[in-house]
Amino acid sequence: MQTRRNFLKLSASAPLLMGAGSLLGGIPAMSSQAAEVGGYRALVCIFLDGGMDSHDTVIPYDNTSYQSFVSHRTSLMNAYDSTNTDSSRNRNNLLPLDPVSASFSGRQFSLPPQMAALHSLFDQGNAAIVGNVGPLLRPVDSAALEGREDLTPARLFSHNDQMSTWMSFAPEGSLTGWGGMFGDAVTAVSANREPVFSQISLGGNSVFLAGDTVGAYEMEKDGIPSIALIEEAGRNLPLTSIPLQLQGLLRDHFASAGNNRGNLLERDIIDLSRVSLDANDKMRIALEGAPSFTTEFPRSSLGKQLAQIARTIAVRDTLGASRQVFYVRVGGFDTHSDQTTTLPYLQQDLSDSIAAFYAATQELGVEQDVTSFTMSDFGRTLTANGNGTDHGWGGHHFVVGGSVRGGDIYGDIPKAELGHAQDAGSGRLIPTMSVQQFAKPLGSWFGLSDEDLNTALPGLSEFPTGGPNLFV
Repeated sequence: MQTRRNFLKLSASAPLLMGAGSLLGGIPAMSSQAAEVGGYRALVCIFLDGGMDSHDTVIPYDNTSYQSFVSHRTSLMNAYDSTNTDSSRNRNNLLPLDPVSASFSGRQFSLPPQMAALHSLFDQGNAAIVGNVGPLLRPVDSAALEGREDLTPARLFSHNDQMSTWMSFAPEGSLTGWGGMFGDAVTAVSANREPVFSQISLGGNSVFLAGDTVGAYEMEKDGIPSIALIEEAGRNLPLTSIPLQLQGLLRDHFASAGNNRGNLLERDIIDLSRVSLDANDKMRIALEGAPSFTTEFPRSSLGKQLAQIARTIAVRDTLGASRQVFYVRVGGFDTHSDQTTTLPYLQQDLSDSIAAFYAATQELGVEQDVTSFTMSDFGRTLTANGNGTDHGWGGHHFVVGGSVRGGDIYGDIPKAELGHAQDAGSGRLIPTMSVQQFAKPLGSWFGLSDEDLNTALPGLSEFPTGGPNLFV
């Protein structure tokens, strides 16, 4: 049943007055949870839309594993060699990884040449790889799954549903995500002077940032979101001052109209619109004082999104923020075809953008206080379908930051073979680490208590081994 609270959460991103979004976060709720919110910390989720091919990102490097990898991807390897000489997956062009402590019984791994910047962060101890993560109900392998559909996440291999499951542990239609629940926990202990700036999205409306008491403040990669009604007035009326005049009239109206409305829905929409205008004003004023960076970001969508996050973090004190969760999104990873052209470009952009963002946090002196991490719908098949790959399940992900116990590989990276215990068919990896286990150390570093974590990460008790020891 739809409650008034759930309606308001959905309304916060509805295009009533806002062009790109940007409505209020939540109101702090009383809670027995006791998150630790001293200092400043930020989590930055980088969502790779479409399903990143982890097999072609964390690539086997020892000769035996590499030859097995090649044998299952002959058509792709030939395409790399014939059309992308400088992007070749020839073993001599790969960037070998030397993990600090991870042991894989002689197996070695590498990154593609396009990911040199991220490789350097790994070598410097500021980036880690978490292997074979994905949605799980409980630990399983191929034998356990035989004839047991009840042990797999609902609507497995569906883009929208698995995106939602990564973010909220339920298929499309879910109303709260674990990033939002993290925000609930810190908002409950008044971590931020302005709760509206607790959760900030540059990747559009996302369930990931939706909590019970907080919602996403939406920004654009170029700055503050527009207000559709005011923009339309500016286009249709000749005087350039009209938009500002109209904005003033809207403010005056919203300031006085809310309490005079007998209809609860009208009052709520007016309240939401008033808070949106106020939030935009505060963010705009704050960003006017943001410093310039010497770091150059890629001019890609991802680069611009991360640059905007760096500017926002720079004005954290002005915004009164001590805990923030950010969300960005980049598409193109659904590489059913033309993978050898598309994926190297995406890998280069991902690597360079993350490295630039890390350098910007160093400029600000907050590299220890900001952690970025990747997520994606799912991994892809080990086998090629010709010039691409198909939907998979588990995948490998990156965690980057000055507090990360980097230079290491956490979890498992199954062999580049078919028919092993974690093969769901065609080299689709059955995850050996759940999303809850992946999220747990992020939440602990963010300051959440064990009670907070169990609330934010339902099903965590099904994985008694906990999560990786990702932070120093």
